[in-house]
Amino acid sequence: MSKQTTWPPRSNGSRFTAFPVPKSNGGRSHHRRKSFWKHSSTSSFTSPDRRDFSDLPPELISRIGFSLGYHSLETASLACKSWCEALRPAREALRYLTLGKQFKHGAGGFTASVDNALKMFLKAAERGSTKGMVDAGLIFWERGDRDKAFGLYRKAAEAGDRNAQCNLGIWYLQVEPPNPKEAVKWLYLASFQGHVRAQYQLAICMYQGRGADRNMKEAARWYLRAAEHGYVRAMYNVSLCYKYGEGLVQSHREARKWMKLAADRGHSKAQYEHGLTLFSEGDKITALVYLELATRAGVRAGRHLKDVIREQLSPTSRYSAMLLLESWHALPSSS
Repeated sequence: MSKQTTWPPRSNGSRFTAFPVPKSNGGRSHHRRKSFWKHSSTSSFTSPDRRDFSDLPPELISRIGFSLGYHSLETASLACKSWCEALRPAREALRYLTLGKQFKHGAGGFTASVDNALKMFLKAAERGSTKGMVDAGLIFWERGDRDKAFGLYRKAAEAGDRNAQCNLGIWYLQVEPPNPKEAVKWLYLASFQGHVRAQYQLAICMYQGRGADRNMKEAARWYLRAAEHGYVRAMYNVSLCYKYGEGLVQSHREARKWMKLAADRGHSKAQYEHGLTLFSEGDKITALVYLELATRAGVRAGRHLKDVIREQLSPTSRYSAMLLLESWHALPSSS
């Protein structure tokens, strides 16, 4: 579905934390305050700050559990017996997910095995983990079993998983025959949840008028949102939007800024374009560095200009350019 072997990274983070320790009232009496939390008639409050969390619906607790990371999940499981039982599927799914990733990448002392990884991901999916569905779906997709991948992506997407929604949207764009309208629907859902690859893909659909009316402003807006969150290809496209005034107010300063941001993160076309800009500004040494980087990445357009610049530079300047080139490292990005 993509040249990338994995989908955009998924977060294990959570804002769920352990419950605060009730504060002592120092023996003073208080009027009982109404609590949002429902409690049974068999329960009694000995403190106005005590809440009976055990009466929360197990289905709700279980669903929340799948979004928690390891430490938060373990902490929540200690809250009470009913929570421990409700969170059992989430704990088991997390263990299978961890094993699946270890098998997939040959980590944790395990021999790399995609077959074993798939088994673990499917076990996690059986317990309701949307992450397990997505990871298993990816393996099926890479093996060419698009129908099984679709089924898993669809189930996870309908449960609200943004990675699955993005993958499902791309599936609808690449399947034969494609279904752009359905693709845009799922890409929108993932984009509003902050999925940067979905935002980039949605912007392309808006730009091309694929699955929706062509809308340059909407395309530029989604390109910019993905770029602001580190998606390199979106940075390059934002630069072009500013350069030509497509969807954004024309600004050569903003165009230059975003082109450099993309170039510094390894985008080969951006390195070529930024090299041209630097040459036009008279910075031949740095221009040579970016043009050489672009050439090494397979962009042939800058070869002639690179050779011309090298001939114009003194031996000392060429040596300075070589030092800059050898010390260059791409900045981290989300793509």
